[in-house]
Amino acid sequence: MGAGHSHGSHRAGRGDDVVVPRGPRTVLLGALGLSLLATLIGLLLLWPDGDEVAEVADRVNFAAPGVTFPTATVEEVQPACDGPGSMQEDCGNVVVTVDEGAGKGDPATVSVPPEVSTSGLAAGDTIKLLRSPGAEGADPSYSYFGTVRSGTLLLLFVAFVVLVLVVARWRGLFALFGLAFSGLVIWKFMLPALVTGSSGLAVGLVGSAAIMFVVLYTTHGFSVRTSAALAGTLAGVVLTAGIGVLATSAGRVTGIADEGGALLSSIAGDLDFQSLFACAIVVAGLGVLNDVTITQASSVWEIRAAAPTAGRLEVFASGMRIGRDHIASTIYTIVFAYAGTALTVLMLLQLYGLPVADLLSTEEITQELVRTMASSIGLVLAVPLTTGIATLVMPGPSHS
Repeated sequence: MGAGHSHGSHRAGRGDDVVVPRGPRTVLLGALGLSLLATLIGLLLLWPDGDEVAEVADRVNFAAPGVTFPTATVEEVQPACDGPGSMQEDCGNVVVTVDEGAGKGDPATVSVPPEVSTSGLAAGDTIKLLRSPGAEGADPSYSYFGTVRSGTLLLLFVAFVVLVLVVARWRGLFALFGLAFSGLVIWKFMLPALVTGSSGLAVGLVGSAAIMFVVLYTTHGFSVRTSAALAGTLAGVVLTAGIGVLATSAGRVTGIADEGGALLSSIAGDLDFQSLFACAIVVAGLGVLNDVTITQASSVWEIRAAAPTAGRLEVFASGMRIGRDHIASTIYTIVFAYAGTALTVLMLLQLYGLPVADLLSTEEITQELVRTMASSIGLVLAVPLTTGIATLVMPGPSHS
């Protein structure tokens, strides 16, 4: 790692000319080295046992024995029925032909929810069926399971990748690599470790640290500037986790707010769902935290390059002015992201007409508020922390 010079995906800028003194650089990299060592030890200690994961998975039966999920081509979509008590004939059904899997070639007529009939489903589309074998030689029965959307999703994914590569070029390629690595850590380490009963807080901290070490350095290059951002990110992760744990305990949050949580509780009842919720809080805040810390570190570097004679307090104050603007826009992002994903729930709650105080006592609303507030507080605190770390690491004012 060079003395304040960026490598890899960084494009040369004025901040890249800032040479960091050996002392602060050594302290920063030494602290990060200890953090990396702790992360690796945590991965070794918390890595899930494959046999134990398989044992838990064996207790989960998504469908009864003999049930299969063949695909079928839609031949006809009948109009949706007018209502639950409708006496219309030939409504609310889809006529299909099984074209792959068990029962290939079978014709079938399956009932679908009204929203499926009115979603634009048309002849030629592909749906997934649930095929139940008939008892004692009887014909199998078919029911609607879902609409096959792989083509649309693949098209969106390809468009996303191409646009990222065209617009961001090498930086975009490294960002995609970081995204893939993050998904791998969550899927291969965090989820199995949580399923087998490991501490959600420990898994969240270790997994998040592993993700941030790889994502920041691969996306932004090996430099002291990136290291300062990483230090601020790790500090923000720890703060977010601590705030989440305290809020979860003080608010008596159960960690179970929907059918998925209740089902998981019935399958693996010995899980600590409050601990799982703390892990969710940490993971939910990673993206915006990374965004803010790298911006703050880069801002401090550019300010020092533009004003080599400015004192550290001046540089810190200038960096914080940038940080305050970034905090405001990022908090909007967090709140609007929740509002968008929970729009139908919020509409339903508004129609209930209950007082706000009553709504705040519901588990679902409380969990989202705790998650949003904990992530936001960690984000806000990460700004002065990262700005302070970058200001202390960079060289002092030049008097020449």
